[in-house]
Amino acid sequence: MKGFILSLRSEFYKSRKTLGFWAAILLPFALILITAIGYYVKSNELKGVPGMISWMRLAGGTISVMGILLLPMFVIFIAYSVNNIEHKADTWKTLFSLPIGKWAVYSAKFFYGLNLVFISMMLFVVFTVTFGNLLGLIVPELKFTEYHMEWVLFQIYFKFFLSALGILSVQFLFSLIWSDFLKPMGLGFLLFVTSVIAVQKKWDYAYTLPYAHPLLAYESMFPRRSNLPPNQIVVDVFTQDVYISLAISAVVFIAGFYIVQKRSVK
Repeated sequence: MKGFILSLRSEFYKSRKTLGFWAAILLPFALILITAIGYYVKSNELKGVPGMISWMRLAGGTISVMGILLLPMFVIFIAYSVNNIEHKADTWKTLFSLPIGKWAVYSAKFFYGLNLVFISMMLFVVFTVTFGNLLGLIVPELKFTEYHMEWVLFQIYFKFFLSALGILSVQFLFSLIWSDFLKPMGLGFLLFVTSVIAVQKKWDYAYTLPYAHPLLAYESMFPRRSNLPPNQIVVDVFTQDVYISLAISAVVFIAGFYIVQKRSVK
């Protein structure tokens, strides 16, 4: 456990100046800032609607963009960024020869990437709530203060996080094996496009493709229940795609360690 914590801390110090680290913070900030500015510019047309509708309009654009397009690409890039540090410095052999178990080094790297994705998802919640309340103070007629969306937003982005873990495991392995940019990123992008097509064509087994899980999670997020009151939003977090994403993540994570052990990492 001590080796794992030391390796995890080392990952933070190595990556804190990289694009991957700052992307995890700046992506949610930039997306929600742009959305909030657009909302403010059109605030005269949006006054008077119920607070719940205002929150859904503010958060909805970012949620759909993340679920349909950006989340898989973001996770592919984070997995590449975490391992690229060692590829660029040519320190894989040094890293695996340290008096720390290979399992601790491998798992710390993976969990560091996982933490970056989790922090980024939680920042989407924090920035959405912050900018929504700020808009409510600047333009009270938008009625943001009349409705609380914190728990719903947390569930939405937590579901996104869980649905992305399968992609993270696969891409983590790709970027560990291949040192160049094109192979892990290009293959990840190709698998993502293939998965989107499979979902759009309603292929029966699209749920088995990890790159399809964020999109499936987005589509299955809001169950249609006629008995719900009109001012209540229910998020179905643990759906089939999430369970399969978790299973794929666990299997690939463990298998990846044995694959890396069997081959020499350059």
